[in-house]
Amino acid sequence: MFMEIVSNLSNQIEIAATKISYFLVLIFPFLDKYLTNHPENIMIIVGFGGQGLFAARFLIQWITSESAKKSVIPIAFWYFSITGGMVLLTYAIWRKDPVIIAGQSVGILIYARNLYFIHKEKKL
Repeated sequence: MFMEIVSNLSNQIEIAATKISYFLVLIFPFLDKYLTNHPENIMIIVGFGGQGLFAARFLIQWITSESAKKSVIPIAFWYFSITGGMVLLTYAIWRKDPVIIAGQSVGILIYARNLYFIHKEKKL
C-alpha cells in the first residue's frame, strides 16, 4: 500500500519534471540537448538543490554562532531545515527510496515542531 502511494506520487513528480523541462527548453533553447530526452535531469537538479538548502542551514548556524561567540541556533536554521527536507523528500519520492523517505519525513516533523515552539513562545 505504502509503495503504491509512493509510486503514484513518483509518477506525478515525473510528469511535473517533464513539463518543467519543456518549459525551460522553450525559454532556454540551448538546454534542449540536456532536457528534452532527459527530463530526469530536472530531478537531479532538485536533489542537489535540496542538499544545498540542507547544507546552508549549517553555514547559517555556524556564522550566527561565530558572531555571538557561543552556540546559537537561529530561526533561519529551522526554515532551511524544513525547506531542504521537503525538497529532499520530493526527490526521495521520485526515486522511490523508502529509506530517504522515512528519514526526511521524520526530520520534517521535528523541524515543524521546533518552528511551532518558536512561534508559540514569541506569541507569549
